[in-house]
Amino acid sequence: MMAGASAATMPGPATAPDDVADAAASVTDRDATRQARMQGVGARPGTLRPSANALPPRLFLFSYDQTGYEEAEYRSYDELLQRFRSQPERRHWIDVRGYGDVALMERIMLDFELHPLQMEDVIGDYQRAKVEVFGDNRLFLVSRMTEFTARLEIDDDQLSIFTGPNYVLSFQDDYEDCLDSVRQRIRSGFSQIKQRPPLYLAYALTDVVLDHYYPTMAAIGDYIEELENIIIRDRASKRLLARILQIKKDIVRFRRLVYPERDKILELLRLHDEVVPEEIKVFFRDCYDHAIQAMDLSESYRESVSSLIDLYMSDQSNRMNEVMKVLTMISAIFIPLSFVAGLYGMNFARERPGGGINHLNMPELYNPWGYPTVLLIMAAIAGGMLIYFFRKGWFRN
Repeated sequence: MMAGASAATMPGPATAPDDVADAAASVTDRDATRQARMQGVGARPGTLRPSANALPPRLFLFSYDQTGYEEAEYRSYDELLQRFRSQPERRHWIDVRGYGDVALMERIMLDFELHPLQMEDVIGDYQRAKVEVFGDNRLFLVSRMTEFTARLEIDDDQLSIFTGPNYVLSFQDDYEDCLDSVRQRIRSGFSQIKQRPPLYLAYALTDVVLDHYYPTMAAIGDYIEELENIIIRDRASKRLLARILQIKKDIVRFRRLVYPERDKILELLRLHDEVVPEEIKVFFRDCYDHAIQAMDLSESYRESVSSLIDLYMSDQSNRMNEVMKVLTMISAIFIPLSFVAGLYGMNFARERPGGGINHLNMPELYNPWGYPTVLLIMAAIAGGMLIYFFRKGWFRN
């Protein structure tokens, strides 16, 4: 089928129930990962046990060659498999989104001769990026797709890819992904994907995943600048410190995603030419460069966040210094005033017990202008100190 006719063959999407989608949204990625790991503790190797929030699978098939393509979503796996096997001369991309049907996953595993441990890694959905060679020089690739969400956190999903002689089989846990650009390339009139073997499609998917690391890091960079402006322009708070520490954790998490991706591509480049031909390795070398650049960005942003924490602590120290400066000025003004008040509160008797007057015991206490005079002296002391502090610049920010 030519590209222009593909839209007419697509049946309606098999959407997930609302309660399943709401349940998936209510659980954080970290909790989901922890639950998935705890579910597999002590289980037999190769046991397929999807998460309780796994979405019902949606099945997509792209069939293409140099002359055109056919695109469809299938409600029935049997229909998809029949269509796939009826066109052995074409190349195919079987895109499975959602792990919620264990029976279907087991059928796919048997039909495409996948190892149970590999399918367990797919459904586990918390594997680090890696590459494995199995069967007749087929590849099993795992990548981590990333996105900086509206919650100001890094969200990552697993993309699992299997290559075959005339197909690429991919799995992911969500219906939405970052692979639309690859789909558009297949739909276009001329595309390198249509001209090259299926392994090139596996490269294209890996390359798109890596390319989406840059928008993620750009969003993180913008967020770091925003936090820096808040610290400089506004008053920093403990809540702001929590946001800084959260973005620091996200950057550390991102680095843990990028490092295995780099190692995976490096291992691909070291594989024998019978597994990955030299003409495809050229493109994977470009992916390797992208992974290195993403690592450099993550290192740079980690240093920026460390500097941000230093700036926050410096701002807190400056605020404390301002408070101490005000308290110091108040204390400096009232210390001499307290001295004067304490001096005249000693209550030495002016009259002697045997009679007569002791002229050395505060004679000004009986002066009719004594109290106003002391008040004027205290006001002069306070005013003089304020003038002194002003000239020293203590009132300037």
